[in-house]
Amino acid sequence: MQLSSRFGRQSPSLRSREPLSDDQLRQVAPSIFAEAAHGSRSERYTYIPTSTVLEGLRREGFEPFMVAQTRVRDEGKREFTKHLLRMRHRSQINDAEANEVILLNSHDGTSSYQCISGLVRFACMNGLVCGEALNDVRVRHSGEIVDNVIEGAFRVMGGFDQVREQRDAMRGITLDAGEADILARSALSLKYEPDATKPAPITTAQVLAPRRLADDKPDLWTTFNRIQESLLRGGLPAKTTNGRRLRTREVQGIDQSIKLNRALWMLAEEMKRLKA
Repeated sequence: MQLSSRFGRQSPSLRSREPLSDDQLRQVAPSIFAEAAHGSRSERYTYIPTSTVLEGLRREGFEPFMVAQTRVRDEGKREFTKHLLRMRHRSQINDAEANEVILLNSHDGTSSYQCISGLVRFACMNGLVCGEALNDVRVRHSGEIVDNVIEGAFRVMGGFDQVREQRDAMRGITLDAGEADILARSALSLKYEPDATKPAPITTAQVLAPRRLADDKPDLWTTFNRIQESLLRGGLPAKTTNGRRLRTREVQGIDQSIKLNRALWMLAEEMKRLKA
């Protein structure tokens, strides 16, 4: 089992190549098993037990392989705060890539319930998130919603064919060096706000550099994954405007990771459209 015990400085996490047990999930994200909503919620707030959705997906053959929870300053909210689960089907455990259902929820009013399409590459465990064009189900904490949440999870699962079509289409598109550089430069501007006085601390060449031999390919899918891994996983040698040398950090926090993942996916989709 390969585990990581952090998700940036803001969100503790646990990631594994084997299904995570309830005890492991509870250690990182006790809010998954909250028995009620936080006391700050009104009577109109409908509690959605994440553990109930987890049980339903497990019955369908899906298991959690990654969990994260947002850190909170108020310890009274630790049992209720925002949390994330990435789940994939048992039949794909040994595949090079696997579809994932990404569950995002909280019991303190910091987020609606979200169910998102995702993919994970086992070569780098970067776990990309598909963009707004693909399935993204949101359910507000009001009304009779538990069944709607579980139904939404299965709707996302039903959209995996669309994810596979997008991936295969990107694999069939070859980028020349100039096109790859444009994609990398655009991706850098998503993470580092364009500023002539404070340029990005890393170059497009660094972002495009493969970390493994299998990723040294010119197709759009592989190029996108190299860029995505470089920006989200960090670890690249960088230089600040005042000359200080450091290494880029892994993207911190649940919201930041999902936001950047989605933006990168949509950027790759736009390149696919332009090359069609």
